This record gives sequence, structure tokens and C-alpha cells, in this order.
Amino acid sequence: MLHPFKAVSLSYKKAPLEIRELIALDEAACRRFLHMLHHDLHLQDLLVLSTCNRTEVYYAADRDQSPAIIEALTQLKQLPDAAAYYPYFDILDTYEDAVQHLFEVSMGLDAQVVGDLQISNQVKMAYQYSADADAAGPFLHRLLHTIFFTNKRVQQETAFRDGAASTSYAALELVEELTADVANPRVLVVGLGEIGADVCRHLGDSRQFSDVTICNRTRHKAEQLAAECGVKVVDFENLTQSLREADVVISSIARDTPFFTRELVAHLDVLSYKFFIDLSVPRSIEAEVETVPGVLVYNIDAIHSKTSAALERRLAAVPQVRAIIAESIAGLGDWAKEMMVSPIIQKIKGALETLRQEELERHLKKTSPEEAKRLEDVTRSLMNKVLKQHVLQLKAACKRDNADQLVDALTELFDLENQPTTA
Repeated sequence: MLHPFKAVSLSYKKAPLEIRELIALDEAACRRFLHMLHHDLHLQDLLVLSTCNRTEVYYAADRDQSPAIIEALTQLKQLPDAAAYYPYFDILDTYEDAVQHLFEVSMGLDAQVVGDLQISNQVKMAYQYSADADAAGPFLHRLLHTIFFTNKRVQQETAFRDGAASTSYAALELVEELTADVANPRVLVVGLGEIGADVCRHLGDSRQFSDVTICNRTRHKAEQLAAECGVKVVDFENLTQSLREADVVISSIARDTPFFTRELVAHLDVLSYKFFIDLSVPRSIEAEVETVPGVLVYNIDAIHSKTSAALERRLAAVPQVRAIIAESIAGLGDWAKEMMVSPIIQKIKGALETLRQEELERHLKKTSPEEAKRLEDVTRSLMNKVLKQHVLQLKAACKRDNADQLVDALTELFDLENQPTTA
């Protein structure tokens, strides 16, 4: 086993939206959960990733800790009967499966919209949370930096990042479809998080929509985006009138409970069709809103990518992306193998240093300071050459996957079982 790296994953593949929104974690909850797992369960190399499509925990432990992790997660979310949620989780309890999965998630291969760029930023944020909590060890640092480098290669060497196939672009395509028969449709975007802001940019770039209004609790952010995209701004306090006027309302509000309730929408006096598109997890539009006459609601699971040249190019590039991932994982594996023999190298260094010091003590009493200096330099140089040779042999054996025999021989030769590890 290269490293005891494992993962617990709940995603759109097995969990419907009503389950994902119960489990979803915002930034504050992610940070609290990291602290719980690190200090209460004593897990290392921790990464907690929560998006609209998935909530995942990556960790290092000798034994599968998924039941304890799921139990802690349901406690954090104040959900009864943790066992009821087990079937929605995938358990990746081997290094190979967990590493492969994180690479595929980070590249966008595992996204609902293949190649979605937003996931790479979300992985970076999750890594920052881990670093801030001092929950990332040498392996996770190496793994994430390898993933970031792989992401750059994918962007530079393939067509996988080409075009605008993403959740936000899929939302634009849905709006285009819904308003195909509406002259100069009026679109209102409420909530300007990452996805909401991207939707605004797509609407601003589209020639099909000239009447777009945006609203955010922080007006300054809305004004900046409005200047960038050429759209209008409405204050949050004046939202009701804009809701009445809009043909399409796109909600990307981050909160634990729905903002748009049936009661709120029923008071809008809908005279014709009004479309609500919910890009939030947990949902920001109450399911009962659709019982209001004339109102149709589309949630995140209804945002499917339309067949487009951009998506086709991405799908065609998938084999290239997988090949680049395979190269990166192989390189990470070589590093992990070398890390496995690092304690042996340190012990050999300690054993050689002990021998060197013993010999110097026997001879330095009878030498001048100049001779002592020469002996110090010569013996240290000789020790480093011997050590380098053993290190090269060990690294070569690691790449051949037969380091065990060499480790056993060196352990016996230098009596490493009784040799403490040096820093």
C-alpha cells in the first residue's frame, strides 16, 4: 500500500437533490467539520469538498473510518439515524480508488456537465480550508499540487476546457429554450455567488437578452458585476417589484432554507407563465412554489447540458485527459514509494554518522586542528557518497516495485532495527 488514503463520497450519481441538500456544507460548516474529523477522529491528510453535486471527505487512516465520518457528518447537520444515509455514499477505501476519484472530480470528468470549470476552484478552496486547519500532511500537499499541475496540462494540451459547457452555461441554454417564444424576455438573477455571477456574464454576452436585472444582498458586488456585464441592478429591499416583472427568475442564493416560498410567489399575481430556475444547494426555491398557477420551477438536476460543439469537443478530449491523469498518478506513485523508504534512508544516515563519529573519536585526540578538519571533511564526504549510492539503489528498486528485499538487506547490514530515526 503506497499510502492509507481513502475517501467517502456522496454525489448526484446516487443521491437525489433532496438528500444532497441535507448533507451540503457551506464554508463555515466545512471548517467545523474539518476540525471535528482532525481533532476528534484524529484523521490526517483531510480534505472536505462540498458542492451542489457532491459532499466528499478524503482522509488518511489505516482502517476504514467511513461509518464514523458519516455519523459525524449527520450529527453536524442534526440529522437523525445516520444509517439511513449510508446507501447514498460511495466508500473508496484504497489508495488507488481514492486518488483516481479525486483526480477525476478535480478535472471535471465526474461532473454533471463534463469539464465544468467551477469544480477546480472548489477543490482549491477545500485545500485552503485544510491548510488553514493544519489538517494537510505531506501527502495531501503533494497530491493537490500534482492535481493543480495536471489541471494546467489539461487546459494547455487538450480541448477539454474549450467552449462554455458548464452548469452556468447550461442554465443560459435552458433560459433560451424557455423564452424562445417570448419577445424581449425579462430575466432576474438573485444571488451572485460563483455560479450566479457566471450566469450573469453569459447573459451579458448573449444577444438574446437585453433586459437583465441582478440583485444581491451586497449591492457593491452587484454594481461591479453590472458594470462588467451591462445589466441593471435592483436593491434587495425592492426585489418584489422586479419579481413581478420578470419572465425568468434565476436564484443562486446560499442559505439553509428556501428564500422563495409559495406564500411569497403567490403574492406576485402571476398573469402568465413565470419560470423559476434554482441553482442553489440546499434549494433556495421551495418545491411547493410550483403549485402556484402559471409558475414552473427547474432545480439543479434539471440543468442538463444541451448537445453543443463545445461539449462534443470536451467528450472527444476525455481519452487525452485520462492519459494525462494516468501520467500524473504514476509520478505521484513514484514519489509515494520513495516516501515509504525515507525512514530507512534516515536510519542508514544515522548508522553511518554513528560509525563516523566513533572512528573520529578514536583518532582526533592525536591530531592537530588542521588534521582534524581534514579528517572531518574526508569522512563526511565518504559517508555522503556511500549514502547516495544506497539512496539511488532504493529509489531504483521502488520504481521496479521490489524495494522490500533491498530494505531487508540494508536493515540487517546496518542493524537498523536498533537504530533511531534521525531528523
